[in-house]
Amino acid sequence: MSLFPKSAFGQTVFFVGALLLVNQIMSYITVTLYVIKPTFEQANLMLAKQVKTVFIDWEDGVEVSSELSDVFFEITGIEVMTQREAYINGLGDAKEYTLLSQSMSEQLNGSARVRISQGDPIVYWVEAPQAPGYWVRVPLTGFSEAKLEFLVFYLSSIGFLSVLGGWWFARHLNRPLRALQTAAGRVGVGDFSTRLVESGATEVIEVTKAFNQMSKGIAELESDRRLLMAGVSHDLRTPLTRIRLATEMMSDEEDYLKEGIIDDIEDMNAIIDQFIEYLRHHNSSEMVLEDINTVVEDVVNVEQKHKRTIQLSTQASLPSVLLNTVALKRVLTNMIENAIRYSDGAISVSTEFSKEHRSVLIKVQDRGPGIPESELETVFEPFKQGDQARGSEGSGLGLAIIKRIVTTHGGTVRLRNRKQGGLSAEVLLPVMNVNQN
Repeated sequence: MSLFPKSAFGQTVFFVGALLLVNQIMSYITVTLYVIKPTFEQANLMLAKQVKTVFIDWEDGVEVSSELSDVFFEITGIEVMTQREAYINGLGDAKEYTLLSQSMSEQLNGSARVRISQGDPIVYWVEAPQAPGYWVRVPLTGFSEAKLEFLVFYLSSIGFLSVLGGWWFARHLNRPLRALQTAAGRVGVGDFSTRLVESGATEVIEVTKAFNQMSKGIAELESDRRLLMAGVSHDLRTPLTRIRLATEMMSDEEDYLKEGIIDDIEDMNAIIDQFIEYLRHHNSSEMVLEDINTVVEDVVNVEQKHKRTIQLSTQASLPSVLLNTVALKRVLTNMIENAIRYSDGAISVSTEFSKEHRSVLIKVQDRGPGIPESELETVFEPFKQGDQARGSEGSGLGLAIIKRIVTTHGGTVRLRNRKQGGLSAEVLLPVMNVNQN
């Protein structure tokens, strides 16, 4: 799994944080090399000169007199102590610094050791090569102990404020893109009412303007298509009505011909109804919270007119679903009538709650021949039918209508061949409350 964010928002915040980290590291290195290091070297050089002054007249083996130590301490505050005295006065708590020891050795022309004890004041301990076993104690009254807590707080505050600023900037930059994403999703399900505010960066404004123009064009095209279909449907129904009236006037000897004509007229009217239903736009404002079991029971009761066995099984206490009742009844009617048309045995209709998909699941199962696996997806396309397995009756819009309505509801529809034979048509609809045991 990649740690690099995929979204533009996450990438912007990531780059801001990365640049801040690199900047702080480079600042720390720069301050260390060009400020702290030269300062310590200068202080070390001054202390080396003072140590040289202490031992300038010393010969090898000469001992330090307490009188000299007292006089020198009065003038400079520096003391020369034996190893034992130094440990009594805090040498054991001092930390040795290798780099400072090397620098001091170069200044004193011999092997020197430097230790520093933190306190008030900070004490600089030097063991000079001129007097091994003796320690020069130098109190640094001009220095104070480094306050690392403040440094950590400062760096943390700078980092937090920088990342916060980057987060705000990225959020501001991505707000129009998120609105564009939401609006595109609405257009995808047939809602063309959204008009985005053209704001933000120049490039984002241009994209938003192009999207608004595209949405307007699609809305106009959809309106023209519905108007055209309504006109064609109206013009077709008029001659069909005249044919129906003329058919009713036929003599009884021509009943066999009359019945065939009437059946054809009803089929044509049904096909026209399907065309109109496919082009109909179901507005989201028409959706209300409904009990899915009630809707399913109403449809099953109506479909009993076909004199077929429909076994209904519903799960009690299903959560409410936001839906257009008329449109969903159309979906269930098409599913049940498809099962009736392409099978001979009993049909089962069931509802249940799917925890995996956090949705209500509606199943319509038959015992017919099923559909070849290669055609399970293509049959949802307009005018596509599973001809080889389930015949070629109807206009080929039934499943396309089902998919369009279910998609408008934010759900999914799928077909599966049952192992025991037959087809299972399943609709998943998202719920408002998913607190199910």
